[in-house]
Amino acid sequence: MRTKNLHNQLVDWRHDLHMNPQISFEEIYASSKVANLLKEFGIEVHQGIAKTGVVGVLKKGSSSKSIGIRADMDALPINEINTFSYKSKIENRMHACGHDGHTTMLLGAAKYLAEHGNFDGTVYFIFQPDEENTLGAKTMINEGLFTKFSIDEVYGMHNIPGMEVGKFGTRKGAITTSENLFEIKFEGKGGHAALPHMGRDTITIGSQIIVALQTIVSRKLDPVEPGVVSVTEFITNGKKNILPGKGLIKGDARALSDKSNKIIEKSMREIVKGICDAYDISYEVNYETTCPMTYNKPEQSESATKAAISLLGEENSNGNIDPRQFSEDFSIMSDAKPGCFVLMGNGTKGSYGRPLHAADYDFNDELLVVGSSYWVELAEQQLKK
Repeated sequence: MRTKNLHNQLVDWRHDLHMNPQISFEEIYASSKVANLLKEFGIEVHQGIAKTGVVGVLKKGSSSKSIGIRADMDALPINEINTFSYKSKIENRMHACGHDGHTTMLLGAAKYLAEHGNFDGTVYFIFQPDEENTLGAKTMINEGLFTKFSIDEVYGMHNIPGMEVGKFGTRKGAITTSENLFEIKFEGKGGHAALPHMGRDTITIGSQIIVALQTIVSRKLDPVEPGVVSVTEFITNGKKNILPGKGLIKGDARALSDKSNKIIEKSMREIVKGICDAYDISYEVNYETTCPMTYNKPEQSESATKAAISLLGEENSNGNIDPRQFSEDFSIMSDAKPGCFVLMGNGTKGSYGRPLHAADYDFNDELLVVGSSYWVELAEQQLKK
């Protein structure tokens, strides 16, 4: 592995970032650390893109070819329950998605490439804020990421709990789903709990809507087309002896194609209309795609897999992995530029195998050398002399 001699340094950087997590557009600690380290490596640094975003520029040789590699820096509003020495020092803040590791792997690649890089062209190291609220990539692009910097193609990575360390995966086409948030507001007629026949109880009506929504995936989508419809909140203005007259249902839907997403939205609107019309109550449905699906371009997917095979061997490199049901705002970057999103195993045991966003999850330090070496391999392959 190219960066094996950096292992101890990488671990120190990652643990420091883990202890000092900050959420969307507040990543001042990580942003400052990244900028200072890049400057130490002799890399040109641009700060303040999307507030806390950082772009490092490393040019060697005379070629105009370039590659962008992106890592996310933000944490989550979670109270960490791990007990190791480097647990979060900040209440209700935790790196529960491994962005501390993503940032560290890209820093390791930057240091190696600055000192030993054998390539002809320019590498752009993109450190992005606010992936979790899906505004970071969009904001960086709006503030000139792809106009100020001549980036030919862009790559991103995520760790995957439950996949063995040293295993790689990507695919052509959709690799992560879109995220679609919905709100269903409806108003009936409240009243006394002992006199339900005199009102239009929104708990009963809302319960019917919630159950009916679960038929969308099972009865409206093609069985080979993945989709998810999850109700996450049901709010009314009822009390212990008061039947509510107002209801609000909130949730999250996921789809791996525009066609499936349109079916989900259309079916949801039809279900709500049918039930609310039957009870003669008013309603409103809001359905918003907050993050599009991540779509890997064929050429970049082949390049990403080729680099993995060179580093990890064919037996550990899956170029046709199953898509994932989470969303990623890297999708916005790869919509703007040819790109590919790749997955790396975080391990299967203990905190390394726990789900992303779990309070006892942890990024696996064994992945730091693997991931940073992969970025080196890819950069040198794409900018080969």
